[in-house]
Amino acid sequence: MIRISALLAALALLTACGETRLDEAPEDLGAFQARVTHVYTEKALQWPLSRNADHSEWTAPIENALNSRLRRYAGTQQYDVAVTLEGFMLAPPGVPVLFSPKSAVVVNVFVYDVANKKFLAKKHQMEIFESTTGESAVLGSGHARTKEQQIQGLAVNIADKVEEWMAENHKEQGWFAPRPAAGVASAAAAAAAEPVPAG
Repeated sequence: MIRISALLAALALLTACGETRLDEAPEDLGAFQARVTHVYTEKALQWPLSRNADHSEWTAPIENALNSRLRRYAGTQQYDVAVTLEGFMLAPPGVPVLFSPKSAVVVNVFVYDVANKKFLAKKHQMEIFESTTGESAVLGSGHARTKEQQIQGLAVNIADKVEEWMAENHKEQGWFAPRPAAGVASAAAAAAAEPVPAG
């Protein structure tokens, strides 16, 4: 019994470190600035075993988390970001340790380049799980957290994963790379059009 208790205590300490915070350090998003953020939850499916939750209970937490993360970037280029909640499972109370499912959501993400009038990403799907704390690791999310706490935690994780995914695409695909200012570009074009003096 002592050995089992020690194992559970160690597990709790390890998993408690993984909780996502809303005020984590910014990523590198180049010249990104959010013009509009959209959150749609009306068509989300509630999966079997989930605690009951109305669509309206999701909207404000996701909007607040997304704006907290994306509105802090003050780049010179505007983009629209939309997140649609497709489905969710809010873990119910179960048998601690033996059966303690984690809450999860599936979302689709859209990123639109305003200046170029094109989508950088259209309907990119992400599966996101709630963070595990020491208490929820032992007792299970359904026992350790209220429905509202589960929704809030998932909302923060949605914003976190979207932000990280956008940063990865900035690094690997060149999303949000600074573009020449219109005046600089025009001057460069004019200079290139001038005849070269005879030598």
